[in-house]
Amino acid sequence: MLEATTAEKDVKRKGLHYLNIREQLTGYLFILPAFLIIFIFGLFPIAYSIYMSLFDWGIVKGKFVADKNYIMIFGSWKNLLIILVGVGLLIAAEWVWKKAFRSNKNGEMIAKLLGAVVLLAGGGLFVTGWMQMAESGNAQFLNSLIVTLYYALGTVPAEIILGMVLAYILYQEIVGKEIFRMLYFLPYVTPSVTTAVVFQIIFSSRDTSLANRLIGWFGADPLKWRFEPKPFLNLLGINLKGFLAGPSLALISIMLYGIWSFVGYNTVIFLAGLGNIPKETYEAAEIDGASKWDMFKNITMPLLSPVTFYLTLIAFIGTFKAFNHIYVMRTPSAGVSVVTASLMIFDRFYKANQYGVATAQAIVLFLIILGLTFAQNKLMSDKVFYG
Repeated sequence: MLEATTAEKDVKRKGLHYLNIREQLTGYLFILPAFLIIFIFGLFPIAYSIYMSLFDWGIVKGKFVADKNYIMIFGSWKNLLIILVGVGLLIAAEWVWKKAFRSNKNGEMIAKLLGAVVLLAGGGLFVTGWMQMAESGNAQFLNSLIVTLYYALGTVPAEIILGMVLAYILYQEIVGKEIFRMLYFLPYVTPSVTTAVVFQIIFSSRDTSLANRLIGWFGADPLKWRFEPKPFLNLLGINLKGFLAGPSLALISIMLYGIWSFVGYNTVIFLAGLGNIPKETYEAAEIDGASKWDMFKNITMPLLSPVTFYLTLIAFIGTFKAFNHIYVMRTPSAGVSVVTASLMIFDRFYKANQYGVATAQAIVLFLIILGLTFAQNKLMSDKVFYG
């Protein structure tokens, strides 16, 4: 009897084992199509780009050059190390500012003072490393990163703020709000090349262009817009140099297109977020005497913080990869003032046929986007309110 019971247990154990294997194989078969797509169109191109960046690759594969293409960008690994140490100190400053010495009675003051010292040290090292890199590295690619940063800082905040405000307005009971929702979303779904050509005409340097006519109503002289390489602040009489001079007027013209194109998308996403906020919350606030502004500031904005975090994250990633409309709207006379990192990589790859250099630059841009995404996630995730 005992032997029969033991045999039955062995059979059941084997059956469960085979069943478990079958379930695992079924699960792997379900995820296999998605894995193949991600591998073929995502992981493999990245791996092959890293492989190409290690060679002097022109139209055909050349000799193995190891890290030469990367040294051309940074000038030397020492310059990169200085920048990375600076970034590390900036991260450490943020940690010290928030979490260090909290158990001490005067811990908050000590943490802020020490955090400020570490912040200054990190900023100094970063600027030093960047200046050395600009002198000995690839100045054109480094300048394209600055132009990309201008573009991101000039478009993302405007897109987020305008999208939230428009969503809040369209969420109210106004006549024809469905039509307005469709009109605001239309720029996002319209082909970017087509609309960029329209913006070419709007921001033409001719006196009769729509943009020049518009500023003419305010008594301003005609501008070159997309053809102007000078920083916008210099045109206003503010003579700053270097990074503080800001973006060129040509780049601002392209920024306006980016804002116009993506505000509608942000508006629709914010509208979806507003739909998840209980109306009872607004009703209770209204009974307590809260104004429209109080409700927007203390209810709408905090409860929309997950949506804001998501849109900000993908917007920064999108701006660093932006290509189509910038390629269409740029002009030779604007020079390098409108050449973002993605355009620089494209020109190196297709016009100069420097495949090894282009892929090295693409890998650097990929790592920068990855680092910025991680930094945004660390800095903003604590401020997100999930209700």
